[in-house]
Amino acid sequence: MRALKPLILAMALAGSTSVGAAELPVEVVQALQQMQERLAHLEARNAELERQLAAPPAAALETRVKQLESANAKLEEAVTSDRLSQDEPEIATRLKAVEFQALGMQKQARMVDALEGIAAGVSFTTVAQHANGGATTTGDAESELSWRGDAQVSLPGGSLGNTEGSLFFHFRMGQGDGLASLNSMFSVPNATAFQLGGVSQADDASPILAQAWYQLSVPLDEKPLDRSRQHLELNFGKIDPFLFFDQNAAADDETVRFMNLAFVHNPLLDAGGGAGVDAYGFTPGVRLAYFDDTQAPLGWGVSLGVFGSDSGAAFSDSLQQPFIILQAESAQRFFGGLAGNYRVYAWRNGRATHLDGATLEAQSGWGVSADQRVGDGITLWGRYGHGMQGNPAFDRALTLGAEFSGNYWDRGADGVGLAVGWLAASDSYKTANPALSGAEQLAELYYRWRVNPQFELSPDYQFIRRAGADGSADDAHILGLRAQLTF
Repeated sequence: MRALKPLILAMALAGSTSVGAAELPVEVVQALQQMQERLAHLEARNAELERQLAAPPAAALETRVKQLESANAKLEEAVTSDRLSQDEPEIATRLKAVEFQALGMQKQARMVDALEGIAAGVSFTTVAQHANGGATTTGDAESELSWRGDAQVSLPGGSLGNTEGSLFFHFRMGQGDGLASLNSMFSVPNATAFQLGGVSQADDASPILAQAWYQLSVPLDEKPLDRSRQHLELNFGKIDPFLFFDQNAAADDETVRFMNLAFVHNPLLDAGGGAGVDAYGFTPGVRLAYFDDTQAPLGWGVSLGVFGSDSGAAFSDSLQQPFIILQAESAQRFFGGLAGNYRVYAWRNGRATHLDGATLEAQSGWGVSADQRVGDGITLWGRYGHGMQGNPAFDRALTLGAEFSGNYWDRGADGVGLAVGWLAASDSYKTANPALSGAEQLAELYYRWRVNPQFELSPDYQFIRRAGADGSADDAHILGLRAQLTF
């Protein structure tokens, strides 16, 4: 009854308007019409509400559930799909974007984990040398060009607690054996020369797997390896023994320092062939070392290496009668706290080559290698080798040298190296060659010019007197230029 009162009032007003429209103002007439339209809208809305109230409650609930299920299905499809659509709900789009970002971060994290601990390096060395006529067997001057490439990579080899492992691979390639017509010499003027298979394969620059070995580092004081003061190292595989024995901070790398092999390693072991490695300087073996740095920066260590010799170094025979070397070393501080390294070692090779080049025999000896900084840019170094058993071509060798940093002439990355050597013929060699006596004497001078961080040029001069302990041999003068690219 209350809902009919506005309707009766509106009808009365409408009737009065039709009777006396001329007497009512225009504003009143317009207001009455608006009220009529509003009344009709309310009546329609009231009828809709009455229809919904009359519907069964279960049907309304079922309709609402279906609506919610449909919306949920659309949301789930939007989230699980790999596609983005403009029709998707905003929350689905945002959730998918977060998932994509998380997946991208996980992929980057996996890549970082995979790359962590990997180190790689590539170097390319080219050497041009010219020897005077007095240095060659033909009496004519000779020039030669050679190149060598080295690629090295170190990979993480797993860990167990504080114990860490690593893998090392080294590939080498090159062409050119260096000066080929030199007089018989104890020393080798170009230690960078590398050629696969010798002259018969001069056009073959295929790479070889020079080294492949595993290292296990074991801390002994229950600390992480980088903070441990005492640790063991175990290496096994195909190895360059001079990576771990007879090291020297100022004379150990023919690609950046001295080029004559007599100045790179102990001449008795390398130039003289006492180590018995393969034709390229590598051999299978195992090394065990202990290091103590409890008094750092002072420290000491001892290491033992057992390597294949002669045909065993080329994997064509067993490892019986190997090359064995034992080394003790110490890091010291002298001259006001400047760093120095001192090493003494002894070796025995059960299958070394007799001076005749054909017979195998046991050879043994001992040696010393030392390097000491004596100024901000001056490092002195020296080696001595003494044969104790066997019949090598020379059985005593002394090499001394120095390197000067370019800091003294405002070229900090440059360097000057000077070395002299004395290689004494053995008694057996002099007996087999009565005309020979004394020692081969040699000297080398180089300047290393850093063009940029990846490129260095090194002019080099070598002087060799009494080559092969031959007093009648002319003096040899060898000029060289080395270009080194490193990445």
